[in-house]
Amino acid sequence: MGRRWGTVIVVCALMGALGGCAGDTAGGFAVPASNPNTDALVAVTAERLEAAVADLPASVAEAMAETGVPGVAVAVVHEGEVRFAAGFGVRDVEGGEPVDAETVFPLASVSKSIGATVVARAIDDGLVTWDTPVTAHLPWFALSDPWAGAHVTIGAMYAHRSGLYEHAGDDLEDLGYDRTTILERLRHVPLEPFRTTYGYANYDITAAAESVARAAGEAWEDLSARLLYDPLGMTSTSSRFSDLEARTNRALGHVPAGAGTGWVVSPEQRRPDAQSPAGGVSSSVTDLAAWMRMVLAPDGFISDEVLLPALTAQIPTATPVTAAARGSFYGYGYNVSAGPGGLVDVNHSGAFMLGAGTTFTLLPGADLGIVVLTNARAIGVAEAIAHRFTDLAQFGEARGDWLEMYGTAMAAVNAPTGDLAGVSAPASPVPAGAAESYVGLYRNDFYGPAEIVLEGDELVLRLGPTGVLPLEHWDGDVFAFQPPGENGGPGSRSSASFVGDTLVLGVYDEHGLGTFVRDTAPATLVG
Repeated sequence: MGRRWGTVIVVCALMGALGGCAGDTAGGFAVPASNPNTDALVAVTAERLEAAVADLPASVAEAMAETGVPGVAVAVVHEGEVRFAAGFGVRDVEGGEPVDAETVFPLASVSKSIGATVVARAIDDGLVTWDTPVTAHLPWFALSDPWAGAHVTIGAMYAHRSGLYEHAGDDLEDLGYDRTTILERLRHVPLEPFRTTYGYANYDITAAAESVARAAGEAWEDLSARLLYDPLGMTSTSSRFSDLEARTNRALGHVPAGAGTGWVVSPEQRRPDAQSPAGGVSSSVTDLAAWMRMVLAPDGFISDEVLLPALTAQIPTATPVTAAARGSFYGYGYNVSAGPGGLVDVNHSGAFMLGAGTTFTLLPGADLGIVVLTNARAIGVAEAIAHRFTDLAQFGEARGDWLEMYGTAMAAVNAPTGDLAGVSAPASPVPAGAAESYVGLYRNDFYGPAEIVLEGDELVLRLGPTGVLPLEHWDGDVFAFQPPGENGGPGSRSSASFVGDTLVLGVYDEHGLGTFVRDTAPATLVG
């Protein structure tokens, strides 16, 4: 998942902070009476729930008609029962096979919440605790602050409070590096204040999960199946992309159809194995209904005292802009907020630029949950459907045009990246030097070696195991390239600047890590 494509934080803020409480104290609103710490003014009544469920087909149809998203699947659980499970549209626009409740989708960052329940099961088995240091079972793991690296716990990683900057390590994945290499190189990343700074990332959670897997003596993917998927009967769920790829009833990712309208099957399907604990789960809404039922009512499958910290606030994620605004928080792999009616909202979204938009929302106080999966680049469709449903269930009406609001928020998130994105090329650029003068090997501890080679008359940047990036002259000793992977969507563009014996790659230099130094000694390039 690229640096922009885990759970989108702006979406999480919208889930808990927009709008006011509609209605009055009649017809579905309850008067707090039993426990001021848990009571809410709003109540999910049988009538409102029935109406919310009945509205789902029309809600999905409207969202699909407005956006053209090819396929959607939805499931609702309430008080231990599956109240709705259905698919809409097609798995892919080329084959046209229908989506149903058994269709398997990539979940992207919804994987984080699922993985947190795997960790909770491992804690119940006595393998670790939330307070176990990552290095207890992953002794080679380190951060740039040795003390922080030695003391960061599994829980701190699952709460994104290690001090790593937002999406640290994702760009290494885009370049083809494997999980172990990425985790090893996090030691070069500059840190924000430890334990007090929230920085949403994939590889902090991946490091914690890898430590838990090492404690169990098995691969994370196998541990997830043994502790969670198999016992819950989640037969269509896996943490390996190869399993998703082998499914017959599988949704393919879609991206916008160029300058035209509509969607096309992504020419490259997202393969998230390197960050599997944070973004690599695939599942159906039928399986996820079983998982939501368990989270809402563990009934001994996971002990309450172990699961509770995951579902409750551990660190603030957004600072309110006014004193009247509600805050939002992160637990261990879950977003947590207070809804306008007073019910706690536990949720997570996921997104792949290569074609996935997913979300779930749980209202533990109402024993209610909804999951929505889509097979197109995240544009807010999943969140809008889920939010409309929870509005109807609580308030009897939708409190806003969620599709428009989420669409606007996601448009900003989907914007091209790179320091040259949206910048016009110089009208009269200074000529470049001789092409041969740029050729050579340039070294960098975090990104690994970069090799500049001549292919015909064109300069090409080879970076990481898979990065082969043509350079286009920009101005003087500055060239332009399109970043690879999920950070390299249409319109994304970065500079490659040669200054003496250094090469600075703009898109990778946001945190001061993008300078490469020419290797003047003969060497063999390794990824």
